[in-house]
Amino acid sequence: MGKIHDSIGPRLEQFLLNQPVFFVGTAPLDADGHVNVSPKGMGGTFAVLDQHRVAYLDYTGSGTETIAHLRENGRVVLMFCAFEGPPNIVRLHGRGRAVLPADPEFAELRARFTKERTLGQRSVVVVDVQRISDSCGWSVPLMDLRGDRDILDRAQERRDPQYFDDYWRERNAASIDGLPGVPG
Repeated sequence: MGKIHDSIGPRLEQFLLNQPVFFVGTAPLDADGHVNVSPKGMGGTFAVLDQHRVAYLDYTGSGTETIAHLRENGRVVLMFCAFEGPPNIVRLHGRGRAVLPADPEFAELRARFTKERTLGQRSVVVVDVQRISDSCGWSVPLMDLRGDRDILDRAQERRDPQYFDDYWRERNAASIDGLPGVPG
C-alpha cells in the first residue's frame, strides 16, 4: 500500500541515492502541449539537499523540455523505482527550477555532486519537494545493473566548450512546443 511521507528521512534518502536511474516528468500549461518524461542516471548526478529539497546535475541533451516547462510553470515529479531488492516506487512532486552555470548559486550546488566532468553541464535542477509518496512497485521488473553508459561522457569530452554555447543557442533555446528553453 502507498504511503505519504512528511519528509525525506535517512532511510528514504538512502533508497533515492541507491537507484541508478530515475525519471523526470514535466508538462506545459497548454493542454495541447507535450508532456515530457526524461530518464536520468549516471553515478554522482543526484543529491538530496535536505529533507524537502533534491537536485540533479543536468548535462546537455537533445531537448530542453524539462528546463522549458520549469521556466513556464515549475511543476515536476521525479520517480524512482527499485529494480532490485524489495519492490518500491517513490515519487517526489514539487516545484523545480534550473540553476544555470552563470547563476550565483551554481558553484555551491555543483559541489554537492560527485560526478567530475564539467564540460557539457547545462544546469542543476533543484526541486522543492512538496509531496513525497511511495507505492508497492510489485509489477516493476527485477533487473541487474551492468554499469553506467559512458557514451555521453565520451561524446561531450571531445567537444570544444564553444560547441555547447552554440548547441544551446541553436537546439536548446526552445522546447518542441516553442516555450523558452536554455537562455541565450
